[in-house]
Amino acid sequence: MLSDLYAALLNMREVFSQHIVFGLGILLTGSYFMGRLAERIKLPAITGFILAGLLLGPSCMGLVHEHLDEALAPITEIAIALIALVIGSEISRKMFRIIGKSIVIITIFQIFGAFTLVTTGLVIAGMRLEFAAILGAIASASAPAATVAIIRELKAKGPFVNHLYGEVALGDAGSIVLFASVVAIAGNFLGSNVSLLRTISHSIFGILASLLLGAISGWILHLLTRKRRRINEVMIISLSLILLISAISHTLNLSSLLACMTAGAVMSNLSRNKHNILSSLDSISPPLYAALFAIAGTELSIAVLTSPNILLMGGIFVLARAAGKITGVHIGASAAHSDPLIKKYLGYGMLPQAGVAIGLVLFLDTMPYFTINHEITTTLINIVLFSVFVNELAGPPLSKYAISRGSILE
Repeated sequence: MLSDLYAALLNMREVFSQHIVFGLGILLTGSYFMGRLAERIKLPAITGFILAGLLLGPSCMGLVHEHLDEALAPITEIAIALIALVIGSEISRKMFRIIGKSIVIITIFQIFGAFTLVTTGLVIAGMRLEFAAILGAIASASAPAATVAIIRELKAKGPFVNHLYGEVALGDAGSIVLFASVVAIAGNFLGSNVSLLRTISHSIFGILASLLLGAISGWILHLLTRKRRRINEVMIISLSLILLISAISHTLNLSSLLACMTAGAVMSNLSRNKHNILSSLDSISPPLYAALFAIAGTELSIAVLTSPNILLMGGIFVLARAAGKITGVHIGASAAHSDPLIKKYLGYGMLPQAGVAIGLVLFLDTMPYFTINHEITTTLINIVLFSVFVNELAGPPLSKYAISRGSILE
């Protein structure tokens, strides 16, 4: 009798877990309760969202089927595009006149700090230099979504937050260029016949095209909303532009992150209606944020914790990356004569890592060497997944600590 009941429950779970509406509904429900629980124990709500996804996903309860990854991808795409626009809206001419040089210097040091320490650490542990350098380049990427969500949760502002927004905006662009360069150089040693000049020029073209798309879109957003006062109209126009930017970027293999950041920056610097645009988007952002991090949680796999080799290499990757980011920010801030709070705490705000890192490591599947050598590819992917697993859980609390210490809270 009990076995029949158990079988029926498993069958019911299998049916419901593959339904996208059920999956989204259960993730939002779990996010609400886990978010509240996280806040009670003084953790960021997004840590609760990620844990909800992990518990409800294929690794644990299986209420969200692994086959739903592709179906839920548009939710992630929309949420990241929205977050990127918000980041861009904080970047103004005035801000860059005051701290632009400082942001550039700190970005260079923190990117190369993570790259150098991760590459060195993995080589010392016995990894081949080419693979270690590729992982080092991936380590330079951060996760803007977590950072922005915590800033908005804390209602933080001030020079520290301006620096953090600037770092997020420039950091991922720099990481993509670094990764493309390293992959091109490593590819030649691995016999992939990847042209260094062609790869770098292709990456630079992609970045410039993304910036152009964002600039045009931001200008159009300004034109369409400048005389609108009804918040519903502003919301429809703003959201439609975000969706179009994201769709065009993905279709043309451009960076939707850079395009949406640029759109937000152009809109912010042109529009007197900036407040209405951001206020209208604020009303739809909470469920999107919750869904984004819960979906990220479903993609984390506890299985990566079972391999001693992954634990060793992944542990080195996480620790060396953290040391590189924190040290790089400290040295860069010293060189730029930045505020002591920025020097002391900004590096901790750069620790979360998610989608960009996963996207970069999955790019290896397009290279002939890695397509043939499946075992090596799987190892590199699992090391990055381990890092994401740790940094998505430990990163947000550290970011919250850094932001609360370094900025002004309302």
